[in-house]
Amino acid sequence: MKRKLLSAIALSLVCMGNLSHAKTDGDSKINYKEISRIQIDADELSDAQKVCLDVVSSIDQAAVDSTVKKEKPKHWSTGILTQITASQVSLTNWAEGGSANISLNALIDANANYANDNMIWDNRLKVSYGFIQSFEQGTPYANQFKKSDDRILLDSKWGYSIIDRLYASALINFRTQFTPTYDAGNLQSRFMAPGYFSVGIGANYKPFSFMSINLSPLTGNFVIVTEENLRETYGNKINQAVRTELGAQLKVDVKYKYKNFSVGTNLTLFSDYLNKPENIQVYWDVDASLSLAKYFTITLRTNLIYDDNIKIADKNGVKAARVQFKEIVGLGFTYTFGQYVKAK
Repeated sequence: MKRKLLSAIALSLVCMGNLSHAKTDGDSKINYKEISRIQIDADELSDAQKVCLDVVSSIDQAAVDSTVKKEKPKHWSTGILTQITASQVSLTNWAEGGSANISLNALIDANANYANDNMIWDNRLKVSYGFIQSFEQGTPYANQFKKSDDRILLDSKWGYSIIDRLYASALINFRTQFTPTYDAGNLQSRFMAPGYFSVGIGANYKPFSFMSINLSPLTGNFVIVTEENLRETYGNKINQAVRTELGAQLKVDVKYKYKNFSVGTNLTLFSDYLNKPENIQVYWDVDASLSLAKYFTITLRTNLIYDDNIKIADKNGVKAARVQFKEIVGLGFTYTFGQYVKAK
């Protein structure tokens, strides 16, 4: 290929010399850097000179085409964040159980995203698990190692461009946990008890690069409770393994970074058309981190849930809908693989 390119360049120089001779009346001093400025009258050229003119006009493009490989567009980006955090946990009315403690938690946050000129497809899997040293004094379970965090979350969003920043969209969300949770020996939750699965169709708007607003006026929610004794706690009837909800969902995602501080928040609001639509279900997650060094960060993760269908007993045994809140603060070791999507 190089030999062909050199031959073409040599031929072009000969041709430029021939062409320039047609306009310089024998002047042998030719500045080839200025040859492109020579005005040529096609009527004064011989057939051979016209052929040379075609060679000169095409030599630059031929050189580019033969030596430069065009990069194929990269539509996929994938990455994984791994984190191990020593933390302090505070719980308030948390239906799935737990207690104040010091704990060790692990997090894996993976993404696989596709994008082209007209379509986006974002996929994220977050799993977390942790062990705790409980500080429940005066109980048979005081000072025992127990579970502090247990979560499986899968999000998938597809969008097709309608106009700038606005997409027709479809959403899928699934969440549950790995292992059983006990409180004073009583089962509070386990895998698929509860499990939540939702599908929504609507529109996605991105007013800024760090913000996404998705409105799905047609959303189906499925609340799965495979453990019969827990069904009424999570709003299902005693003989109802799967409860169906049909309503509207608003989902706001924000990821922002300033220097070594980053914050991400996901707020989901859902109204069930079929059962008390005025009772809005709220799911709000916040992940914030402050980088201290290359691999070490101070992290804050909070989860807030309010669902009128979930009944939580107070210290007197009275069950009612209550705000659930989980907070995890700690110093973590963080490492990423691939093109992990960080806050912008």
